[in-house]
Amino acid sequence: MASDVHDPVIRAYYAYQVTASAGFIWPVFTLFLLWNGLSFAQIGALGAVSAVLVAVLEVPTGGFADRVGRRNALAVGMAAMAASVAGFVVAETFLAFVALYALWALALSLRSGTADAWLYETLRERTDESSFTRVRGRGGAANQWGSALAMVAGGLLYVRHPTYPFVAAAVLHALGVVAVLSLPENEALGDPAASEALGVREALGLIRTEFLAPALRAFVPFVALFFAIVGTADTYIQPITVDVLESATATAGPLAAVPEAATLGVIYAGFAALAAGASYHAEAVADRVGPRRALLGVPVLVAALLLAPVAVPLLALPAFFGMKGGEALYKPLANQYLNDRTGSRGRATVLSAASLVYALVRAPLKPVAGYAADLAGPVALVAGLGAGFLLAAAALALGGANPVER
Repeated sequence: MASDVHDPVIRAYYAYQVTASAGFIWPVFTLFLLWNGLSFAQIGALGAVSAVLVAVLEVPTGGFADRVGRRNALAVGMAAMAASVAGFVVAETFLAFVALYALWALALSLRSGTADAWLYETLRERTDESSFTRVRGRGGAANQWGSALAMVAGGLLYVRHPTYPFVAAAVLHALGVVAVLSLPENEALGDPAASEALGVREALGLIRTEFLAPALRAFVPFVALFFAIVGTADTYIQPITVDVLESATATAGPLAAVPEAATLGVIYAGFAALAAGASYHAEAVADRVGPRRALLGVPVLVAALLLAPVAVPLLALPAFFGMKGGEALYKPLANQYLNDRTGSRGRATVLSAASLVYALVRAPLKPVAGYAADLAGPVALVAGLGAGFLLAAAALALGGANPVER
């Protein structure tokens, strides 16, 4: 395990993960959109735009990565992310935000399945693909620790001016382009026979074969629903936390004078620190409780936690900490499961197709959640997301579906 740190390729991958962090902007992103005059419904619509475009772009960008090289696709994605974040500094209208979300969607689709496909193939070529969960988990930890530092800074920068965190994020992502270009390309993609891109019909046939196989038939929808409720609930962390902080500091004397954006930066840094630990120890958790129990149990536990703030609003923060830690723990486990059941050729295409399914589930949920939050409030909306997932999981169990093969 210690040899990971001494491998220059793995070190470069960890550097990429740090520069991929959205830490500067994430603690204040919803507040920033509200500051620009957007409603929850409009914010939900923007999330839907992003999700739909990610769904549309996932398979083409996966094929693009398999054709031009996964490292090159990652570099393009990082450059697109830098340009999108920089655009938020000057955007003033809803249509401008729609355009920036579209560019953001392109960046996400270029990075989503491609990064894991690159890592899995690199480990297979250099050492052993069975170390994927460990390296991916530690890469996620590097991302989260970098995010923790950036989140504290982002909250303080937001207090100075709401656009400053976006300037810092754009610079970080620009450095990410340099980090990505230092990565080696997968050897298999240098072989003309192996690098021949899949045609559209062949790619669709491969995706259909993989996703209808017993190992993935129920797993991909199950994971998609989990990531959808977490991604949607994440949008409402900031307004809910601000309300909790206002209630808690109403009689707190000097603490009431601390700007909420600065406090959010510290809270989000705590989220990131917990997520870093969870991601780092993902392999250890899988070894201790078993991959199947972890893959089934973590989403159920997270969904149950989201119900708590309805009864006791102060439990919102512990619930969000549990959600962030559970999501970080889950990603390397789910990606290991997918990679182990996917062939080398077209790997990025298949993993991007999985991300497409995730986006298709998330797309309709985002705007519906936005309207629900405007009508019933963010706390009720988040609890509804948790209840919805538990009901869907119960329906799968009663229907005899097995999301994770034994």
